[in-house]
Amino acid sequence: MEENLIVEALKFMVLGMGVVFSFLIILIFVLKGQAALVSKYFPAKEKEPAKKPQQPVASSSAKVAAIVAAVQHHKNLKG
Repeated sequence: MEENLIVEALKFMVLGMGVVFSFLIILIFVLKGQAALVSKYFPAKEKEPAKKPQQPVASSSAKVAAIVAAVQHHKNLKG
């Protein structure tokens, strides 16, 4: 009797996994078809490159001063 239950359980397992697998395969094809239809009837619009706002360029001496201050602060934290 137990062998019969194990065989029946394996049948249900295979049946369930087969149903899930077939559903996922069908879902993949449906989504690919939907993507093809959407791209056919609603093509993507080309975006224009966004203009970046002009930011003032810091002088190199200001950059050097900021780097030196950061290094000194880091050294002071280490002790």
